[in-house]
Amino acid sequence: MTDLTSVIERGPPRVPQSPASSDKQQRLARRRRADARFRSYGLVAIMLAISFLALIVADITFKALPAFTHHSLKLNVPVTAGLVDAAQPNAGDYDGLIKNALRGLFPEVKSRADKKSLDSLLSSGAADPLRERIVANPALVGQTLSADLLLSSSADLYLKGISAQARTSNGAGPAKPSDTSGIVTLVAEPDALAPDLAGIAKNAEGGVTFDTNTPTLLVAINGGIIKIASITQGAVQGEVLAPLTSASSAASGAWQRIVISTPESSRKINDRQIAFLELLKQQGAVESGFNFGFFTNGDSREPELAGILGGLMGTAYTMLVTLGLCLPIGVAAAIYLEEFAPRNRVTDLIEVNINNLAAVPSIVFGLLGLAVFLNVFGLPRSSPLVGGLVLALLVLPTIIIASRAALKAVPPSVREAAIGVGATRQQAIFHHVLPVAMPGIMTGTIIGMAHALGETAPLLMIGMIAFIADVPGGPTEAATVLPVQIFLWSDLPEAGFQSRTAAAILVLLAFLVLMNSLAIWLRNKFERRW
Repeated sequence: MTDLTSVIERGPPRVPQSPASSDKQQRLARRRRADARFRSYGLVAIMLAISFLALIVADITFKALPAFTHHSLKLNVPVTAGLVDAAQPNAGDYDGLIKNALRGLFPEVKSRADKKSLDSLLSSGAADPLRERIVANPALVGQTLSADLLLSSSADLYLKGISAQARTSNGAGPAKPSDTSGIVTLVAEPDALAPDLAGIAKNAEGGVTFDTNTPTLLVAINGGIIKIASITQGAVQGEVLAPLTSASSAASGAWQRIVISTPESSRKINDRQIAFLELLKQQGAVESGFNFGFFTNGDSREPELAGILGGLMGTAYTMLVTLGLCLPIGVAAAIYLEEFAPRNRVTDLIEVNINNLAAVPSIVFGLLGLAVFLNVFGLPRSSPLVGGLVLALLVLPTIIIASRAALKAVPPSVREAAIGVGATRQQAIFHHVLPVAMPGIMTGTIIGMAHALGETAPLLMIGMIAFIADVPGGPTEAATVLPVQIFLWSDLPEAGFQSRTAAAILVLLAFLVLMNSLAIWLRNKFERRW
């Protein structure tokens, strides 16, 4: 009994392993470690790809955010009969109306240069909404209307802090100007201004002189603005950009310092315009809102007026023409090659050429469209019709290859069962095989269309790079597409187009994600498990 108990406690006797068995276990352990390393490498690669993608999207989004908002000026505009005739409201001088309303806020502006600086704060299209209101209701002539006037791109970029960084702080200690206009002396402690002057070289006397190549120092005091020209131990000299209401002393904290780090020579907006904007901000006349014009306007040379509607409509017409041509032709060609075509040298040559066309550079199709569709057939240049024809040639090989793969993936039992119950070969293919293969066909088609959506090179060859301000009303009218719009904007020097380029890229990415999501949804919804 004791021996049996000891045997049970010790367990079964261990069988000594042979050297061959031990070697197999070591190899198995090495393979498992190699598999674990491979999985970890794959996981790291995926995480790196996701990180880089997130970084790119975040960078584009950050740059695009300013394009979705815009600043406007809320003014009361008197619609005088001298500038707008109620009998012919279309011929009115609406630019004169809004300029007179703006100049009414600054009656001290007399010189031609100052008037030009003040007027250029408004966009060249600021009067368009007012024109539409009065043309729709001529009875408004003679009244004073509240209007939101679009600011120019340079003024908008300043208010967003993009073209010039402005730091505002309350002044320390009392300050008293010597006059309300012209060249004045500001009686204030120089040390109260010194903290904002880091990095500006001092002269031999220990003072500071400002010019167009140094940061700008403005002082907002007594309802006006003074541009500081020099600071010495004895006095602070400056020029009044906006008249002061009085020359009385301002207590500590009742006046502000505005430091603009970007020199005047390096920005499009000058110091006088900044002074006007700062006063308008103090009066509460500057408002910021969502930029609906970015989605409702066509292209423009002015950044604040440029929109993507023309590119979106051109893209929509081009994609409709492309889809209407390549889908039926591509599916029909795939059905013939996969189900009906005899296996001989001719069909082999066709298949090889189709595979080769899928790898041809896209610009070659643009040259083909230029030579055939424009020069031979004389179709309208820069039209979505020609763009759709060129992109259909580009996408057609992809759709044929994807459709053939989808038809080949259908189990042979589907064909055999249909023929076994009396269906003809054509009925078996169109009534049974094709519906089963349709999810794969639609997935390949949408992926091909997404490829066409991002193409630019073939469309440049057929003239769709031209500047088109109007929104196209049909596939035969001159238009551009969203990728070409992005290409055009990215090449423009104005800073206002930088954010609009990034915003248009976001819209294009949204379309691509939507189309690929649609392909995944169609595949999951209609795919059948066998």
